[in-house]
Amino acid sequence: MKETQRYFYKAEDKLKSRKIIQQLFAEGKYFTVFPIKAIWLPENQINLLQAGVSVSNRNFKKAVDRNRIKRLMREAYRLQKNELQEHLLKSNQRLSLFLIYNGKELPDYQLIFDCCTTIINRLIKLTNASNQTNI
Repeated sequence: MKETQRYFYKAEDKLKSRKIIQQLFAEGKYFTVFPIKAIWLPENQINLLQAGVSVSNRNFKKAVDRNRIKRLMREAYRLQKNELQEHLLKSNQRLSLFLIYNGKELPDYQLIFDCCTTIINRLIKLTNASNQTNI
């Protein structure tokens, strides 16, 4: 009998430390897969992989809309992060990640899911490249 894979987004996987978030915005590298901007830093003392999400208050005045977008982003990330975690385990790296939604319209789930797929694949390539230069 084949065991199905379970997907979690536990409290220790969430980026909450103000100190790490400030360091991430000050020293982190970034790229954009419209409408999501990904800021990442290949250092994390707490956990293997931590991520946070945010939506601009300027573009979405209603908290209901901001919360919906954050929920969609967290769900798309939760379902796809295992591939990135496995890569980080193999390469013995740690990563902090912050996803910011920059669009001006309410997205559908498929758009967010596709953007997260692209972001995770690009992060795997970037961490692989940075690991090659450190050897």
